[in-house]
Amino acid sequence: KELLPVLVEARISAERASLLKKQRGEGKVYLPKERYKAGDKLVFPALDWQKGKVAAVRPGVNPEIGEFEVIEVELKGGGKRSFAASLNDHKLNQPLDNPRDDDLFSQESILAVYGLELEKKLTAALQSDEGLVQIAGRWFPRALLVDVNVGHLNLAEAVLDEANGKPLSTHALLEQVELPDTVNPNLIEFSMNYALQEDERFDEVGPAGEVLWYLQRLEPEDVRQTPVQLRYTPIEYDRSVLTDEMLALEAELSDELSDADIPSEPVDEVIVSLTYPHWRAGTLPVSARVRTLFPTAYESPRVRFTLVDGQTKETMPAWVVRKNRYVYGLSEWYRKYSLIPGSMVAVRKGKMPGQVIVQTRSRRPTKEWVRTVLVGSDGGIVFATLKQNIAADYNERMIIAVPDVDSVDQAWAQAAKERAPFELLVRNIMLDLSKLNLQGHVHAQELYSALNIVRRCPPGPLLATLATQPAFVHVGDMHFRLEEPELWSPTA
Repeated sequence: KELLPVLVEARISAERASLLKKQRGEGKVYLPKERYKAGDKLVFPALDWQKGKVAAVRPGVNPEIGEFEVIEVELKGGGKRSFAASLNDHKLNQPLDNPRDDDLFSQESILAVYGLELEKKLTAALQSDEGLVQIAGRWFPRALLVDVNVGHLNLAEAVLDEANGKPLSTHALLEQVELPDTVNPNLIEFSMNYALQEDERFDEVGPAGEVLWYLQRLEPEDVRQTPVQLRYTPIEYDRSVLTDEMLALEAELSDELSDADIPSEPVDEVIVSLTYPHWRAGTLPVSARVRTLFPTAYESPRVRFTLVDGQTKETMPAWVVRKNRYVYGLSEWYRKYSLIPGSMVAVRKGKMPGQVIVQTRSRRPTKEWVRTVLVGSDGGIVFATLKQNIAADYNERMIIAVPDVDSVDQAWAQAAKERAPFELLVRNIMLDLSKLNLQGHVHAQELYSALNIVRRCPPGPLLATLATQPAFVHVGDMHFRLEEPELWSPTA
């Protein structure tokens, strides 16, 4: 990030100098104030550095200007043109030092258009150089590193053990680990960072611009490995069949696994409707909509940060798992406010760097009729509308009460083992949901929420199935019905 602009600017300067030398080397730069004679070779900056040769010189006639000369120039590309000479007052007398003084030849424009591609090439070049080492996005010559031995690293491990689960900066570790004080402090810090990075006991968990260290063995299991409910086996589908309505719904659902090309625009707050997988795992999705609210990193796969309860201001340790795009650490908070799948959570940046605020609109628990998932004697799930205690605002199309979590866990495991065809699974769930509606219609968002009770799936494959399979009939406004549902059964 820091090196690329410098290299681009250096390359621009070199190209400009080379081009200017080449252009000026084939003749004098034409300036109206100069005097010329027949045979002089000129280049014309205002004509895109076109070249020419003075064929003749004659006096100019214009009483308003005074004395000057006119040169007849044979242009290299063919043709003749006349130019003023010996004319002191003319705007072209200011020499054009930059042969390409335009936006396309500026550092900003080049980085805007080619920045990502250049960054990849630069990274590949740096990685291929065995004489360089990298830590937290920064590169350094390997030969200059200070020796950090196993004893130093063992001491660093002990210091982190005593930190009570708090990540520590390199500076904090160096206060306890004795390294030579006669060497440049920045060199010592980089050397320590590199040694920690190369030792599998340590994990760099700081956000971009901050190096923080943690012991891998102290990281939660669901940070080091993706929780079962968030694991997705990709389903092939054709995105071209998705209608504009479907694409709009996909963007609204903000699933972190979506293939939708949704820009990550900075926002102040995002409302997330919990799906069952995230509710069960105690996580939040790091989707395109919320990505800018959470800390990120140059390299670290996991970032430790702080969540703040928007109501009580209490803080909670949390983790961004960048590769799998989820935030871990909300299980207790979900239980505290009696949240369920479909509950709405507001996410916004905190006042302090590295803090993110989460808040739900909690209320006095009341009994409400909502969709509820039950597990039958055969281990399969069924849906019913039952009265449940509701203690927070929810999305009506996403809400699903889960009275018996253990039974649903078993149903999830059974579904994973049986691995029914995706279309059949969708059909069976839709058949069950359609019984809760007098018209037998099911909204795609309701189906998405219910499907994720037993199999992790982003909206794309589901919507493509609804769009292409004749068993599903669109009746308007993203509501669907089953074609001749009596022909289908949950075990078909």
